[in-house]
Amino acid sequence: MKKILIVDDHPDIRRLLSITLSKEYEILEVNDGSSAMHAVRTHRPDAVLLDIMMPGELDGLQVLSAIKSDPDLKDTLVAMVTARGQASDYRVGREYGADAYFIKPFSPLQVVNWLREKLK
Repeated sequence: MKKILIVDDHPDIRRLLSITLSKEYEILEVNDGSSAMHAVRTHRPDAVLLDIMMPGELDGLQVLSAIKSDPDLKDTLVAMVTARGQASDYRVGREYGADAYFIKPFSPLQVVNWLREKLK
């Protein structure tokens, strides 16, 4: 079963994504960037759903950059799931290597469809 890591400091967002995805995927959840990096290195998820604005040492863009710059992790799919919805935010996410960008409030169905397509 494919593994999905959900990284968001809001428990309601993690719960929504987890409930939506848990029938098809093994779900891992963390609430900050440092925990995300530990989980990515330890569990090697197939995809990461990553918020940008989180408390702690690392924000989502720093996590994204670390994943995409690591030769062992760079092929991990990373979708940003964030409230930052300006065109410049989207552009920065893509420049850092995001494979997709979903703006809150988002449709869980869009996320499911994207994952199904990318993880065939």
